[in-house]
Amino acid sequence: MTIANSTITIYATPWCGDCKRAMRVFNQHQIDVYYVNIEEDDEARRYVEQLNNGYQSVPTIVFPDGSIMVEPSPAALTQKIAALNS
Repeated sequence: MTIANSTITIYATPWCGDCKRAMRVFNQHQIDVYYVNIEEDDEARRYVEQLNNGYQSVPTIVFPDGSIMVEPSPAALTQKIAALNS
């Protein structure tokens, strides 16, 4: 599966350092993502809480293959991108 024509959704907040790092990784790999600010979208916030046992853990990233990463390191995120592109 390649991610070129698929959507990655990142649930984030503008002030989150981990979110900014994740966005830098996506930008470095020239990957467009669907950014959802959970501070402005109550439904998205509830979804993130549901995925993370009641916590508003960001970034929560949902990939086209259905997998989810929460607060990944740049290295782990880069590895996931490579796996999706292979």
